[in-house]
Amino acid sequence: MAHRTHGGISFIDLDDGSGAIQGLVGNDRLSEEPYQFFLSVVDVGDIIEITGALTTTKRGERSIDAKKWRMLTKSIRPLPEKWHGLQNVEERYRQRHVDILMNRSVHDALQTRFKLIAVIRKFFQSHDFLEVETPTLQVIPGGASARPFETHMNDLDLNLFLRVAPELYLKRLLVGGFERIFEIGKCFRNEGMDRDHNPEFTMLEAYAAWKDREWLMSFTGSCCKWENYNI
Repeated sequence: MAHRTHGGISFIDLDDGSGAIQGLVGNDRLSEEPYQFFLSVVDVGDIIEITGALTTTKRGERSIDAKKWRMLTKSIRPLPEKWHGLQNVEERYRQRHVDILMNRSVHDALQTRFKLIAVIRKFFQSHDFLEVETPTLQVIPGGASARPFETHMNDLDLNLFLRVAPELYLKRLLVGGFERIFEIGKCFRNEGMDRDHNPEFTMLEAYAAWKDREWLMSFTGSCCKWENYNI
């Protein structure tokens, strides 16, 4: 993620997704020729392997004192400069993968979202709810008042719509005898877009037969006690 050279030694920042550590690569460790080769081929964004002893620098930073190194994957396109990161808003949204890599806050926010979905799923399953899947392509886009995305199935010569909500098919499952069900899935609404609305979004919808709204309010409240979860 960064490469700094001082005299005959290089300080490199390594990040494996779970954490970062500094690597020390120098001509007194690799000998002159391998070190010069390292300087000529390694760039920020490369995926490399280094082998060496764990040490601590004079500034107290834990580092790997590299005895040998190996190129695993070469980065053809350079990453943005580390200290300023990816700043252009349009570029951030057009290259989300680079935004996630360079901006730790974005990475952490996505990780929290994924964990949150897993917690919600576990909560419903612990209360005997069955996770189900319903059709994304529908003949009638029901369950909400929204403009749908339209498409066409060539094989049946049939106009179809991306669902705006899973409600109608979930209720069919209730009629079929599934008493506690939930679905976490993508829905699509061909309408305005702003910071709070996206044409493609994730919806949670759940149903429990033979229960009233008082039970549902209590059940939902117990789900929202996030201090019970490690997120």
